[in-house]
Amino acid sequence: MILAIPTREGMVDDHFGHCAYYTIVTLDEQKNVEKSERLDSPEGCGCKSNIASVMQEMGITLMLAGNMGMGAYNKLNEHGITVIRGCHGKVDDVLKAYVDGQLNDSMESCDHHDCGNHQETPVFTIPSRK
Repeated sequence: MILAIPTREGMVDDHFGHCAYYTIVTLDEQKNVEKSERLDSPEGCGCKSNIASVMQEMGITLMLAGNMGMGAYNKLNEHGITVIRGCHGKVDDVLKAYVDGQLNDSMESCDHHDCGNHQETPVFTIPSRK
């Protein structure tokens, strides 16, 4: 399994689209780290870049993220990348929490582009037409 963690100075970045780089970790079947590498973030905002397709080509199937808008979340999902939001702290600690089965998606997303405000994602019900 290959996963990505948006990173800034060894910490999970609070906003996926603004991270300095991604820590890319390959885990074996027992969830032991086989290798860790750095993938530089594209210029500008990651949510408007081709980073999802680049990650898909690299075989990344999971992202452990601080937070992101629904557009970025949906784009990653469309490229086969599951996202666990709400991760905070040192990259190594977050990775350990994932391996130990202690991470759950926070279900929070940014409500606007330059977000410093995180709120619970609303659930929408579309009424049926008759």
